[in-house]
Amino acid sequence: MWTISFHDGTLVIEGGDLERLPPGFRMDDRIGHPRGPGWLYPQVITAARAFQVPYTDNAQIYTRLDGLAACTQREPRSYQRDAVDAWHAAGRRGAVLLPTGSGKTFVAELAMLETARATLVVAPTLDLVGQWHDRLQTAFGCAVGMLGGGRHEVEDITVSTYDSAAIHMGRYGNRFGLIVFDEVHHLGAPGYLSAAAACIAPYRLGLTATWDAEAEREDAVTEVLGDIVYEKGITELSGNFLADYETVRIEVSLSPDEQAAYEAARGEFKAFVASKRIPLGAPRGWATFLRHAAQSKAGRSAFQAYQESRRIAHGTGQKMAALSQLLADEHRRRTIVFTHDNDTAYRISKRFLVPCISHQTDVKERRSILDAFDDGTLPVIVTSRVLNEGVDMPSAEVAIVLSGTGTVREHVQRLGRILRPQAGKQAVLYEVVAADTAEINTSRRRRRHDAYR
Repeated sequence: MWTISFHDGTLVIEGGDLERLPPGFRMDDRIGHPRGPGWLYPQVITAARAFQVPYTDNAQIYTRLDGLAACTQREPRSYQRDAVDAWHAAGRRGAVLLPTGSGKTFVAELAMLETARATLVVAPTLDLVGQWHDRLQTAFGCAVGMLGGGRHEVEDITVSTYDSAAIHMGRYGNRFGLIVFDEVHHLGAPGYLSAAAACIAPYRLGLTATWDAEAEREDAVTEVLGDIVYEKGITELSGNFLADYETVRIEVSLSPDEQAAYEAARGEFKAFVASKRIPLGAPRGWATFLRHAAQSKAGRSAFQAYQESRRIAHGTGQKMAALSQLLADEHRRRTIVFTHDNDTAYRISKRFLVPCISHQTDVKERRSILDAFDDGTLPVIVTSRVLNEGVDMPSAEVAIVLSGTGTVREHVQRLGRILRPQAGKQAVLYEVVAADTAEINTSRRRRRHDAYR
């Protein structure tokens, strides 16, 4: 006879023996019973049934939501239906990859309706948590709880930030039968993985537009979530379900003084890297450089030189001139200007008299700016990286990328901001790069995606 209990994110099996329990359980000598992570709950139930062991389940307290119903009838698009069917076929576990603007939230709503279990939705930012809260409340017409941003309300349907889930999962990990991870590429962080492991939910759905196949913790993510079960790319949906779009790369030249300063700074950085034989292209290359840079005065100077070279390339006056021309060309079209750093975003805001959204922007002010952007009162906004993902901006038509990282994920996310479909919409992403600088290689790296071919 097994007695299954939930304790602080773990399962305790009184009367259990390790040979019949799934891998991951260890004998807890303090209590004399096996203990394992909460996410192994369905495997424990399967093992008990397979070995015909009678059991008492004190762990599972999540509610069946047999009365859950959509407030409005809406037919899913073909790929949304296919995504949910693929998730069902995989045991209602796994990740669905769909472009921004393609209706990932509705995929989650379908999964919730068809699973009919208490559900926790986890999202990376308070903006996204707020959007999920309002969307689910409207979709199902029921109370929706919230964890994060000073709110601590737990209902059968609850939305939470990743940070709040990490804090509270030991307490509420047996409260939900379905857990939805929005922007699931964030799940690889150790604290977030621990939260996923502390939840007993048998049913798990991950949603994202991008998946880092080279992430160091990918195996750990797929272990607690499941594999990718369905994927559609931007090029497969554009024109029918997403706005038509084009991408344009514009190269500008540094001034002679800027070029000389850039070459000097870049030269110092490269000389240090060469002297230490640091393989920057290797998976841990940058971390190796930072470790060496912290160990000497020359290293710290090389790091400062690297930052100076980026500052010059990111903020050259020619980029400002190109931005001025693009804003004139796209006059009255809803435009987002993206930069890599706040200083450049603030400088653009002052020079062109457009509102700036950064991580320092108050939530109410951010909402006010986004509302004004949506209705056309403020047709241009500038941001550093806080609008890269998640924020719903259906009216955005033009993206101007002045600087950023070399990751495909970031570039696809920025493209996704302008792909919400609207009648007659032709979206365009401009990428402004400094010629004869490392930005050219950065641009090549982040364009390694079908959306740019």
